[in-house]
Amino acid sequence: MEQKQYDFTEGSILKKMIFFSGPIFLANLLQVSYQLVDSLWVGNLLGTNALGAIAVSGTVVFTILSFIIGINTAALTVLSQYKGAKDDQGLRSSLNAFVVILGLMTLALGIFGFLMSGSILRWMGTPEDILPLATSYLKINFIGILFLFGYNFIATVLRALGDSKTPVRFVFLAVVLNAIFDPLFIAGFNMGIDGAAYATIVSQGTAFIYGLIYSIKKANVPFSMPTWPQMFLLKNIFKLGLPSGLSMMVISGGVLAIMTVVTSFGEEVVAGFGAAQRLDSLIMLPALTLGSAINSMAGQNIGARLWDRVNDIAKSGMLLIILVSFSIGAIVFFSAEAMISLFVQDEETIAFGKMYVQTIAFFYPFLGINFVLNGVVRAAGAMFQVFILNTISFWVLRYPLTYLFASMMGERGIAIGMAVSFVISSLIAAAYFLLGRWREIKVIEDGEEPQNN
Repeated sequence: MEQKQYDFTEGSILKKMIFFSGPIFLANLLQVSYQLVDSLWVGNLLGTNALGAIAVSGTVVFTILSFIIGINTAALTVLSQYKGAKDDQGLRSSLNAFVVILGLMTLALGIFGFLMSGSILRWMGTPEDILPLATSYLKINFIGILFLFGYNFIATVLRALGDSKTPVRFVFLAVVLNAIFDPLFIAGFNMGIDGAAYATIVSQGTAFIYGLIYSIKKANVPFSMPTWPQMFLLKNIFKLGLPSGLSMMVISGGVLAIMTVVTSFGEEVVAGFGAAQRLDSLIMLPALTLGSAINSMAGQNIGARLWDRVNDIAKSGMLLIILVSFSIGAIVFFSAEAMISLFVQDEETIAFGKMYVQTIAFFYPFLGINFVLNGVVRAAGAMFQVFILNTISFWVLRYPLTYLFASMMGERGIAIGMAVSFVISSLIAAAYFLLGRWREIKVIEDGEEPQNN
């Protein structure tokens, strides 16, 4: 059955934000569950080193993919504005352009990542005991990277059109299949950590194929046979996508840099950090959810030039993120040790993971403020400005502060440095939202009408 597509240019903002965000939150929760299942099976069946290997490898995958993930974010902005402007031909032509560019980039980066896996992991200072496992796991993941990106791109397109429910089906399918295939491939077929990687490829590949068929046959997404895009569409994609992609590279590069601080403390801290990041991601879910929802909601209203509604979207998002982030932070804080123990049994690993999570849990509302406000200005097309904000957040604040506090306080400083950076970067994001000129940016230029492909 075709799912409802929301029109955010009318009606109650808070009500639609809650109902639209709900399925996105569920999809993100399922994504985290996907990672949790991987970590649970690998940590319990294969041990601490294997858990550390997938933690390091996951950081590399995100880094390599970051540029096209950023352009995917630009797609959300462009497509939602065309939807808000009710320009069906512009929507169809822009969608084709994104499919062509993102498909080629994903293929190229997949090949690069496969060939350079070992070199990247060595540059990161991956401990020798972990290196062979991480290299093998990473190479296999890059073989199926088109599937990973493909089903996430389809979900982005649907959300730009106002449908947040259908993408939950894709993610749910991938999670269920991964939960079945992980123990089967790891232990049943005796494939070890390679089995976890192959389980990922099969699960995500199936979800991608299902998502593609469903979006064309049932959801009426205007996909067509790819053709080379018109020049002005290419210019628009790179005008928005280049800074958005660089912004994601800045983020992922910062995460990679922080991982080099973590690896300097040895295998136990790497494994503990990997387990803590799984819980970490639970606390981040509200911020990720609202950032994506607000990008779609604000994009439609900016396309329709309804600026009062855009401001109301920002206010409602801030209220929700503060309430929800504190609540989830409290739950994770008080159950940290039990939750870390699900992944590993080593006492030192558990101790670090518990300390990290409890130190940082209540600082995530500040990170949420970043997601909400950056989601609004990004919806206006302020990709370069968000790139600058993220550069400051990660390379002026988060990595230097993490390195500084870790140098002064040891492994505890990793969490403290990140927490302090959350607070400062949220203040900077608020200042740009209030004082910046992002409202003057035009994504849909007057007089540029796409031709039929």
